[in-house]
Amino acid sequence: MKLYDSRLAPNPRRVRIFLAEKGIEVPTEQVDMMAKQHLTPEYTTINPLQRMPALELDDGTIISESIAICRYFEALRPQPALFGTGAEEIAIVEMWNRRCELNLLFTVAHVFRHTHPAMKELEVPQVPAWAEANRPRVIDFLRILDAELARHAFVAGDHYSVADITALCAIDFMKPTRIAVPDELVNVKRWHAEVAARPSAKA
Repeated sequence: MKLYDSRLAPNPRRVRIFLAEKGIEVPTEQVDMMAKQHLTPEYTTINPLQRMPALELDDGTIISESIAICRYFEALRPQPALFGTGAEEIAIVEMWNRRCELNLLFTVAHVFRHTHPAMKELEVPQVPAWAEANRPRVIDFLRILDAELARHAFVAGDHYSVADITALCAIDFMKPTRIAVPDELVNVKRWHAEVAARPSAKA
């Protein structure tokens, strides 16, 4: 088994944090996205979408998409349950993880990919207007998240879950994108400080 990883990207980090929470160690191979190694013919045979991360199983099966990889490891090692337990909790974790992907991680990524100079050769064409259209959407969703975190310790309720991992990676990705969490969002700031202090956050 081998995980194709990229240290600077948020999606591979989601998998690393998930594995750290599970106490699972997997051999990794670094793919330098800034050097366009994910665009090479060799990596394209692993993942035709040329995205990171990808998990290669011992029989040669490839699993890509960070949440699919996390679900694989959840099935192998159910505890701690990071996708929830019981029908209701599983659905709520799924709902909030999806919300954090679509409305936070992806919108931050749009701003980064369409404004950062380092992305000029990877995002062709860069469309600065698209970045600016997404910038306020990040804050809009953070306000929704703040209201939810006023009611619960974690994003999807009273237990740490994959939704917290997605939200953490998204908010940390805001730093190179130059988007700040507004000071009045005290619940987001409280939550972020707590989850960022977990040992897994350093993975």
